[in-house]
Amino acid sequence: MSGISWPDLIRFGLCDLKLEPDVFWSLTPAELMLMAGRDPRGSEIMTRNGMNALMTEFPDGAKEA
Repeated sequence: MSGISWPDLIRFGLCDLKLEPDVFWSLTPAELMLMAGRDPRGSEIMTRNGMNALMTEFPDGAKEA
């Protein structure tokens, strides 16, 4: 898992999430990134707006024959 900004991740966990240090250090980088709303594989996690955009672009309905 390269490209992790540890100072930002530590600041997010301890300051923004207000995690206790032992809780913070028991989490994996992937868990922290998910808590920050980031996919550890590098892409954004699907949001409600993203899902709505996909549903608009690709609506369910009758299949063409």
